[in-house]
Amino acid sequence: MSKQDITTKINEQEYAEILQRAVTEIHTARTSIARQVNSATNSVYWNLGKLLFEKQLVEGYGSGVVKQLSVDLKIEFPDMGLSPRNLWDMKRFYERYSQSSPKLRQAVAVLPWGHNLVLINKVKEDDPTEFYAKEVVTKGWSRDLLLNAIKLDTYTPAQKQIKSNNFDNTLPASHAQYANEVFQSSYNLGFLGITEPVRELELEKRLIGKIKAFILELGKGFSFIGNQYRLEYNNKEYFVDMLFFHRGLRSLVAIDLKIGSFKAEYIGKMNLYLSLLDRFEKGENENQSIGIILCADRDHLDVEIALQDVNKPIGIAEYQLLLPKDELQTMLLKEIKTIENETTFTNEP
Repeated sequence: MSKQDITTKINEQEYAEILQRAVTEIHTARTSIARQVNSATNSVYWNLGKLLFEKQLVEGYGSGVVKQLSVDLKIEFPDMGLSPRNLWDMKRFYERYSQSSPKLRQAVAVLPWGHNLVLINKVKEDDPTEFYAKEVVTKGWSRDLLLNAIKLDTYTPAQKQIKSNNFDNTLPASHAQYANEVFQSSYNLGFLGITEPVRELELEKRLIGKIKAFILELGKGFSFIGNQYRLEYNNKEYFVDMLFFHRGLRSLVAIDLKIGSFKAEYIGKMNLYLSLLDRFEKGENENQSIGIILCADRDHLDVEIALQDVNKPIGIAEYQLLLPKDELQTMLLKEIKTIENETTFTNEP
């Protein structure tokens, strides 16, 4: 039976929802299995490292013992990578985290071993280590991406970011904490290669054209549903710029694109979208929808007052195009002025 035969019995939107949920379930299961495997492996490595530590073996004095231990263990477990170097790394792993907080130990326990070696070698303090460990899980960073993030010191600016959302007031505590980890206050869209003014529809078109890169920037767990996603209510049509689903949050995520600075009236529009999504699109076992307004610039005080008393979870994030901020603002202001002039000319009698 062809896909066309199947979809004629139900409408395309219903089939897309079935497919999306099936994909989500598979991804969730795979992620859960991977974390369990990593956790079990790291538990073994932790205990082996603890054994070497308690026997007071150190490189040089204990090299002969560890070398022989490696030979004997490889005979019994040839596929475990129990080289002398790896055994010493296990000891370092135990030494590094044995006195750390349970929260930090839990964060590194689910990471692949190679990622843990990068953290041990490159990050010495607990807070940034926990930050990078959580980023790996949330965004699905490879070992190379983790190394680059550490070299760029993404931890420091992340600590200075002021929250521009109302998640703590509109979501359950555990859900709000996760949402705060998932969504950033700034996204780099340099992969679009934009060097001249663009309108919102052109920005959307370019993001759709490079949706894989955009999803990678958003982070791990996002699935793209569609752009200009149509919602209908009371004989009126509304269109969400971009609609995603986050399998960890189990929430629809609506993104509204703005080429200029944040304006308070954007909140009302997003609030309407979220109400319609929750009423007509949200699945029975899904959490409430979340909105992100992605704009070129935002003032924290404007955001704070605009979000006051809003009961839908909304975040405001900036995007960067790898241009100097003053140059980007000038470019966008020119574009806005051009659009305003065109609108005025069109509306003239």
